[in-house]
Amino acid sequence: MKYIDPHIHMVSRTTDDYRRMALAGCVAITEPAFWAGFDRSSPQGFLDYYRQLTDTEPRRAAQYGIRHHCWICVNPKEAEDAGFAREVMSLIPEFLQKENVLGVGEIGLNKNSRNELVILEEHLALAEQHDQLVLVHTPHLEDKLKGTRLIMDAIKANTSLDPGRVLIDHVEEHTVREVLDRGFWAGMTLYPDTKCTPQRAADIIEMHGTERLWMNSAGDWGDSDPLAVPKAIVEMRRRGHDTATIEQVTWGNPVSFLGQCPRFDAGE
Repeated sequence: MKYIDPHIHMVSRTTDDYRRMALAGCVAITEPAFWAGFDRSSPQGFLDYYRQLTDTEPRRAAQYGIRHHCWICVNPKEAEDAGFAREVMSLIPEFLQKENVLGVGEIGLNKNSRNELVILEEHLALAEQHDQLVLVHTPHLEDKLKGTRLIMDAIKANTSLDPGRVLIDHVEEHTVREVLDRGFWAGMTLYPDTKCTPQRAADIIEMHGTERLWMNSAGDWGDSDPLAVPKAIVEMRRRGHDTATIEQVTWGNPVSFLGQCPRFDAGE
């Protein structure tokens, strides 16, 4: 079964991961800008990173028949220094014109700090100004519900962005319903220990349905699995879900959301 992994950080993965994903049926990915495993010390570091996302990774993915798309931003983990973040953000408009860029992301909150919220709002304004899709990172564990609400409130209070063009990622059992009820799209991240396991993701689908919901691996530097989505497909099959339901969350929904950007190409 072909699938899309709509959130994975391939700069942190080996070429062997591309090969394994292709063999498992992956035909397209999107890679949000994120933390490099350390705090970068200059805007030049981000400039080189954005070049990697828009030039190097698409060519690396293409060797395995995978279409690579990306998102550009200053990630919330490096947004505490607002002055530094604004220097980096001045580079972003140029990259929003690149052929594989889908929008602004992954923006959001890390520790729910005041400075993070200010930079989030400035990213949202940038996305609105340039008519971009938005992909949002929500905080971890005990800060997730508060941070998710702060993010959704900021979008409603400070922008005219259509919630149907915003994906709130890393939802879990205690946040997914509120995200969907407020009109946003929701992403379930499949991690071995934190966020959702394939089993928990299947539970969420059984409780909340498939509308405006997708699954992703968010494979990165830490404990993560680039084959998490096909493993969730196996879990859903084991539980007796039909092919249409599985395809909805692993193909149809990503195509519907990402297809709002004319640059998205799943190779259909």
